[in-house]
Amino acid sequence: MAQPGRSSAKKSKPSYLYSIVGVALVLFLLGTLGLVVIHANKLSKYFKESIEVQVILRDNVKENQAIALRDSIAVKPYVKSIEYVSKEMAAERFKKEFGEDFINLLEYNPLYASINIKANANYVNADSLKVIENNLTQQSIVREISYQRILVNKLNENVQRIGMIVLIISGVLCLAVVFLIDNTIRLAMFSNRFLIKTMQMVGATRWFIAKPFDFRSIINGALSALIAIAGLFAMMSFADKVLPELNGMRDNLMIGLLFLGMIVIGIAISLFSTHRSVMKYLRLKLDDLY
Repeated sequence: MAQPGRSSAKKSKPSYLYSIVGVALVLFLLGTLGLVVIHANKLSKYFKESIEVQVILRDNVKENQAIALRDSIAVKPYVKSIEYVSKEMAAERFKKEFGEDFINLLEYNPLYASINIKANANYVNADSLKVIENNLTQQSIVREISYQRILVNKLNENVQRIGMIVLIISGVLCLAVVFLIDNTIRLAMFSNRFLIKTMQMVGATRWFIAKPFDFRSIINGALSALIAIAGLFAMMSFADKVLPELNGMRDNLMIGLLFLGMIVIGIAISLFSTHRSVMKYLRLKLDDLY
């Protein structure tokens, strides 16, 4: 009797190994999509907050008036950053950018002083910017408001389109993850079906039989998630070396929540599938196991 038991145990070990690796690969795929979603949101926010709204001032505005207007705008909730650019600063920036000193040629500075605003991402849309523009143009010292309207519209359209595509892919992938992990666990449990039935035939209760398998499934699920997380860390480290800009966009809180979610999903699906498989083999007749 001891010899078959050892043989059965040896056969079950590879199944657990394959199960852990299989679940880890599926969770790695899910985690990769999660990272894409997180970085896509950060990237969208970065592009939105890089759009500059120029409040161009009238030519006869005094500097103290311009600074007072800048300070009154700075406290608004839509402002992420703001700066006052005088006529002289604008001319200096033009000279650095284009390499031409047009003031000596024209003998006067045709540029206007401005207050440059970078808005929070939530306000970078056509409706919100229109309200901001209407409020600012009511100021007597403001000549006009300038920003890339077409770029704002295109950016928001593309963000919505990409968001919808990612949402659909996420839904399909989540279903695929559940299906693949469930099938992987069921195949792993298939090699233990005779052991489960033997324990039932000698009088063990369902809870007594299921308990060690359920406990092992929790360990296997957590181990699979940790392997997947280690793979994601390696991928992120490689991505940081290739694209250092990604490091500044990293949201450690969201990534931490993603990793925690992967552990919970790995344990939950592994436990559910294992327990269901045990109950299934307990209900089957001995002849049906062959």
